[in-house]
Amino acid sequence: MRAFYLTWPAEQILQTLSAKSPPPAIVPTPSAISPVNEASAPRARSFLSLATLAQAFPLPWSAYVRLLSLKNPNARGFYEAEALRGGWSVRELDRQIGSQFYERIALSHNKAEMLEKAEKSGLEDTLTPEQAIKDPFVLEFLDLKDEYSESELEDGLIRHLTDFLLELGDDFAFLGRQRRLRIDDTWFRVDLLFFHRRLRCLVVIDLKVGRFSYADAGQMHLYLNYAREHWMKPGENPPVGLILCAEKGAAEAHYALDNLPNKILAAEYQTVPPDEKLIALELERTRAELDRRDVVSRK
Repeated sequence: MRAFYLTWPAEQILQTLSAKSPPPAIVPTPSAISPVNEASAPRARSFLSLATLAQAFPLPWSAYVRLLSLKNPNARGFYEAEALRGGWSVRELDRQIGSQFYERIALSHNKAEMLEKAEKSGLEDTLTPEQAIKDPFVLEFLDLKDEYSESELEDGLIRHLTDFLLELGDDFAFLGRQRRLRIDDTWFRVDLLFFHRRLRCLVVIDLKVGRFSYADAGQMHLYLNYAREHWMKPGENPPVGLILCAEKGAAEAHYALDNLPNKILAAEYQTVPPDEKLIALELERTRAELDRRDVVSRK
């Protein structure tokens, strides 16, 4: 409760309320005014009315407890606003914070689309591969130089497997690297193999240090067909492919990956975390644009 009071002090509450609202009543604590200390009543401690508090804190108490764990005030304000706007449950709020949605959206090339998807996800309880797999990934723990190979990228992820698992999310379990498969007379190797507990499926990861290409989708399609036939266990869902690349074109990824028999996703990774000021400015600009679209669509 002390942390809550320090994070959302009365002055901040009054500043966040709508200017059109009537001024909130500041009522002295009844116990503070008595015949004994009536002379000191003007100095008695005051509190905000319950109506004012209810207007200032519309989210469930558990949501504010989760928000208190965030040290960055900009991130805390962002999640609070998006949870209210999107009608997120406490579980959805926890999932978005755990997925570093605030940091990833600053690195995304399509911030508006990510915000719109986040609003809709609060209404859904079934997890999809698109929701389970982040885009982009923030891999600053690798400490890679300007130039590196795919094998160096893979070695770095394995050396920092704990950090990589944290970035992937709680439901990922590591199964192996360089998993070999033979098709006709040719040997292939899958870079990384994971299992997702909630999706109940294998996740095949192919690492690319360059830009995503439609040819990468064809190779992943081959891996998934093989995994479906030889690696899938009874009761599991079909495997999902993740092409982790340094860069991707939205149009090329759309036309290469949509409507395939296998679920294949392409996600970018960043080795440098975004600047905090840049995040706040970009999110403010994107949210203003989305609000402007809503106003136009209602006319």
